[in-house]
Amino acid sequence: VQLQASGGGLVQPGGSLRLSCAASGSIVSISSMRWYRQAPGKQRELVAASISGGSTNVVDSVKGRFTISRDNAKNTVDLQMNSLKPEDTAVYYCNAVVKEKSGVSYSDYWGHGTLVTVSS
Repeated sequence: VQLQASGGGLVQPGGSLRLSCAASGSIVSISSMRWYRQAPGKQRELVAASISGGSTNVVDSVKGRFTISRDNAKNTVDLQMNSLKPEDTAVYYCNAVVKEKSGVSYSDYWGHGTLVTVSS
């Protein structure tokens, strides 16, 4: 299973970016897809999650600005980021909990990350 994230870049404060992540491989089902971020010198933190069944949530620091959406048919998850702030600058990672055709249980997979820089 591979996760390919895209959509990062440089944006001015107040601007918007949309991150996308696509899971590919021998996938039977995906129980959850999440976005994490890691700012320079800080630990990786959860930003948003989409859980099987349609439930979504975002952390308080991005509530009202970020929206997570998922396409189960395409095995993709997007993160729409609006009203970006300099403190949103980080490498953003896609995560998925996946059951493969060859597996008996779910496993954790990570994408390589995409850099988001918010600066004037």
